[in-house]
Amino acid sequence: MRTLVLNAGFEPLAVVSFRRAVVLVLAGKATILADTGEPLHSAHLELQRPSVILLARYVRVPYRRSVPVTRRGVLRRDGHRCAYCSRTAATVDHVVPRSRGGSDTWANLVACCLRCNGVKGDRTPDEMGWTLRVHPHAPRGPAWALRGSEASHPSWSEFLERAA
Repeated sequence: MRTLVLNAGFEPLAVVSFRRAVVLVLAGKATILADTGEPLHSAHLELQRPSVILLARYVRVPYRRSVPVTRRGVLRRDGHRCAYCSRTAATVDHVVPRSRGGSDTWANLVACCLRCNGVKGDRTPDEMGWTLRVHPHAPRGPAWALRGSEASHPSWSEFLERAA
């Protein structure tokens, strides 16, 4: 179980373990905004199991200019769908192949199925007569800056949308 941590200004800050969230709440450093509906019991206390917590004090975060490029990030951005045929993608393809000077950037990487990746090889989509079904771009928004937010809990959606 993971918990979304919101800064005092309600912007998403991190995703932490359930245990860490309970420690923050019990120490008075955070309050529970959303819970799973399952209470926690101890000998002296009953507490709701936190899904989203709000920090009591504002934490200054260093400015992050861009989201780092990762294989997992490219697949997530493209919805795990092949940019050429829309089947389920398991690999990442360079639109302009590395052998031709293509770089490892968000604008040059797309999700790709094994079949299309093998057929395309070191050619460009234009040489193959293929068109990209997606426009590769760097992702934006608070959810992309959060580590561990790939598998988000449904109760997080209103807090992530509010910050977007």
